[in-house]
Amino acid sequence: MAEYPREELEEMVQRWLDTNKAAEEAGDWSAMADLYTEDATYGWNFGPKEDFMAVGREQIREWALGTEMVGLGGWEYPYQQILIDDKAGQVLGLWKQIADAKRSDGSNYEIGGIGGSWFRYGGNFQWSWQRDFFDFGNAAALFVEMLGDGTLSDGMAQRMKRSLGDPLPGHHKIWQAPVQIWEVPGE
Repeated sequence: MAEYPREELEEMVQRWLDTNKAAEEAGDWSAMADLYTEDATYGWNFGPKEDFMAVGREQIREWALGTEMVGLGGWEYPYQQILIDDKAGQVLGLWKQIADAKRSDGSNYEIGGIGGSWFRYGGNFQWSWQRDFFDFGNAAALFVEMLGDGTLSDGMAQRMKRSLGDPLPGHHKIWQAPVQIWEVPGE
């Protein structure tokens, strides 16, 4: 683990937040891939049977920020807290997942629990490693609720239907991904 100047990490975080906000507004997260090193890894767990892992900037662009975000246009992911460890070159960001659809009482659909991203900085204003965490049970329950209420986007409904067939790119049976959730390549 490398130590980095705190100011550099703070600037990286601000670049990340600005790019994330622009991606939310555009409904296209692919430009965020430029904030990863060429060999970065990005993954998360989908419960007791499945992990997602993208290896390299282009898989991150195509799968993590592309395929995985289909149907989530209009959603917001406001960061609630960001913790920076300049000694380890790591950042932890805690966020919410809020849909643009509203319930009949006027409240937004929001995934319960805590969502977050754990980043390792690779220098040159790029992440080398990212792992996300979120409450899969709450996410699934919200999508089912939205489907039942008729508020789930067509894109997300189609994505859910596709996931019932062949595995989507980057999805692996647990413990069978090319890089494991806790693995940091090169360490």
